[in-house]
Amino acid sequence: MTEFNTINDETDALPKPTEFLTAMGGDRPDDWTVSRRFRGFMPVVVDVETGGLNPQTDALLELAAVLLDVDAQGKIVQVDRIQLHVAPFEGANLDPVSMKINGIDIDHPFRNALSEAEALQQFFQPIRQRLKLNGARRAILVGHNAAFDLAVINAAVARCGNKRNPFHPFSTFDTVTLSALAVGETVLAKALEAIGLEWDSAQAHSALYDAEQTAELFCRIMNAFSKPNGRAPLRAPPKKTNVVPE
Repeated sequence: MTEFNTINDETDALPKPTEFLTAMGGDRPDDWTVSRRFRGFMPVVVDVETGGLNPQTDALLELAAVLLDVDAQGKIVQVDRIQLHVAPFEGANLDPVSMKINGIDIDHPFRNALSEAEALQQFFQPIRQRLKLNGARRAILVGHNAAFDLAVINAAVARCGNKRNPFHPFSTFDTVTLSALAVGETVLAKALEAIGLEWDSAQAHSALYDAEQTAELFCRIMNAFSKPNGRAPLRAPPKKTNVVPE
């Protein structure tokens, strides 16, 4: 997986497709994109770390995302990642229990935290670029307990007056539900172990690590519940229309 470098440009310049095809390790079918798999929506795996459980009052401290695409076989794969540290907004709450769990030192000299407004801009830009590349209408947030991650982002967007939010305002793909269906587990660590992956508790509650693990879980489940060419397994073929000869 390659790390995507954000571009400080308000135009959301479209990257060259060859750059992404190289990152994916090969060509993909011209008529099949990740957005076509999901009716024009593009899934983006997101994890946030915060200073509490209230998106309105508690600080947003870390933003991470894993961008997805399809490979030559139509399988969903991880291709890019985004990681940003965020400075607490003015008056933000930092709950001691939450801070102990996430282990974030907001005063660390190498944290290089951005203001919430700048972080959102840099977070959204590569996502919007990939929307263009895939011809997608909106990004749809994928997360483990995704409603919380989306609520945090929506609250930050409202505080900053950001008008470039690429995410659907309320729809999500939640790996809690997908994991319950696929392996009978709802806890992220347990679900990963159930499909044969390891969970490193020392890295847990890093937004990037959690996003990468959630992305791996999402890809594994979606690919297992897809046809060999990546199409949805239960979708009925288009009905043939009988044409009456003149």
